[in-house]
Amino acid sequence: MAEALGSGFLVAAVIGSGIMAERLSPDDVGLQLLENAAATAGVLYVIIVVFAPVSGAHFNPVVTMGDCLIGGRPWRDLPGYVGAQIAGGCFGAVVANLMFDLPAVEWSTKTRSAGHLWLAEVVASLGLVLLIFALVRTDRSRLVAGAVAAYIGGAYFFTSSTSFANPMVSVARTFSDTFAGIEPASAPMFILMQIAGALAAAALAAWLFPRSADDPTDEVVVPGDR
Repeated sequence: MAEALGSGFLVAAVIGSGIMAERLSPDDVGLQLLENAAATAGVLYVIIVVFAPVSGAHFNPVVTMGDCLIGGRPWRDLPGYVGAQIAGGCFGAVVANLMFDLPAVEWSTKTRSAGHLWLAEVVASLGLVLLIFALVRTDRSRLVAGAVAAYIGGAYFFTSSTSFANPMVSVARTFSDTFAGIEPASAPMFILMQIAGALAAAALAAWLFPRSADDPTDEVVVPGDR
């Protein structure tokens, strides 16, 4: 439930702030992106702090997958986590649409399909997952909430794809034909690139920040988690 709720709030923030940005700043795409990024980063910080004590506050299938790869979480947890994240994210997209008096589901027509965008998703996902595991493996989990929010806020601008970096978000954003949308046909390649980036990040984290056999678990958590 924590993963579903957090994912729902995250997607509602991404889509809702995108819609609001379009309405408040209809003639300035740069300002729209800034408003979208600021709202997303702020909500992301809050939901990590709120839900971390329950689930670890992943809200992202590639984070959960990476956690399983480095032995922080058993693989049997993966289907439940991913299912909850996607269900919650899609519900968040529907709620965002309804909050702005739009159809509950309006498939996006925004094409995001090009090599430079796919590369950007590899970079964005690699950076995000490496950041999380670097902090966890060096016992600085208390910094995760702020660091992740700051990274995503910045990655909106330094990546050409505006840093989806999350398969759940890629799926959910197909539900809204608005500023933050992505057409369903573009989503699969984004997801593949995000998985590739996460795999590379998990390998780098294990190499750069090795832990001995008697070290504590690598389970991805932030302060207050069990």
